[in-house]
Amino acid sequence: MTQPDPAAPTALPADWRDGHFALRAEGPEGPLALALSGGQVMDMTPAYGTVSAWLNGADPVSAIGAEGEPLALDLPALLAGEGPYRLLAPFDLQALKACGVTYARSMLERVIEERCRGDASQAERVRGEIRDIIGDDLAALRPGSAEAIALKENLIARGWWSQYLEVGIGPDAEVFTKGQSLSAVGSGALIGIHPGSDWNNPEPEVVLAVNAAGTIVGAALGNDVNLRDVEGRSALLLGRAKDNNAACAIGPAIRLFADDFGIEDIRAAEIRLTITGTDGFTLDEAGKVGSISRDPTDLVGQMLNAHHQYPDGAALFLGTPFSPSKDRGAPGAGFTHRMDDVVRIASPRLGALSNTVRRTDECPPWTFGIGALMANLARRGLPKA
Repeated sequence: MTQPDPAAPTALPADWRDGHFALRAEGPEGPLALALSGGQVMDMTPAYGTVSAWLNGADPVSAIGAEGEPLALDLPALLAGEGPYRLLAPFDLQALKACGVTYARSMLERVIEERCRGDASQAERVRGEIRDIIGDDLAALRPGSAEAIALKENLIARGWWSQYLEVGIGPDAEVFTKGQSLSAVGSGALIGIHPGSDWNNPEPEVVLAVNAAGTIVGAALGNDVNLRDVEGRSALLLGRAKDNNAACAIGPAIRLFADDFGIEDIRAAEIRLTITGTDGFTLDEAGKVGSISRDPTDLVGQMLNAHHQYPDGAALFLGTPFSPSKDRGAPGAGFTHRMDDVVRIASPRLGALSNTVRRTDECPPWTFGIGALMANLARRGLPKA
């Protein structure tokens, strides 16, 4: 099998032959739950039907060799978007959940959106004001600590307290529903920006694969596409800002936790975002997952616990280490997408997720939901008894 190119728009990590991965593809007969282990593609659909059922098993990695069926599939063609198979988002029945305001930099940007009331032209002025008051290095501030409470009281006295600071440095994390199960798009697909938005951005993130018991079993890359002007008008518009057609991208695959890869690799990971526009605009930024204000395991515990369960598991976006603010157009206007931007999110151990920006109503509509998936599997007699 030809080695996939790690520099390609959609790519597995350079050490892909040493790891274990879960991915999904659309085949001639319907969706497939696939495993990649030791350089070999294995079909998990006959045994489990869905990635969700597979990852909810006792040992997903061991199940690859025990229950997977070898599949002759041209992996480089799949990653390149060629041939009879199409790469899908690697999650299926799992809930699509996300955490917000988990990094100091993104927290400040959310406060800026709120103070601007969604007006991008005011962003740089407000950014300067808030930095004068609290600085921009809050990475060492532990949410819910005595220091965080003291800062909160100071900001309230100055008239600068914000709901975003509450979830950023308060005891409770922001956990919201990014989209419905099966609504995410995979690498190589179009991602959608609502045409009513004039200020928006990608949010490069690590996405944890969490099973029904709350165990983290792997991780992938994600783009939590965001409409900054919509959320800036009111946090009650979060659903309208976040949950739109093709506005959630995950891929290219879930790297499963095993001896070669685990939570410490996530904490040490760096995410790189590149954006290339047809107008000549380019952006290249990077951020470290380890600068997160709440540990990934704490976020999982706040999502899934005795008070809230996910029987099919969940995909959990950890939040973005940075929101791009490089001016595009007028000085001080900051960044916003333009149509046909190519967005690439990459990390050495997770590969590269690549998508092209279009209007939400120009992206293929989401029509294949849970009912359609169950009917398709039943017609194919899957999973096998």
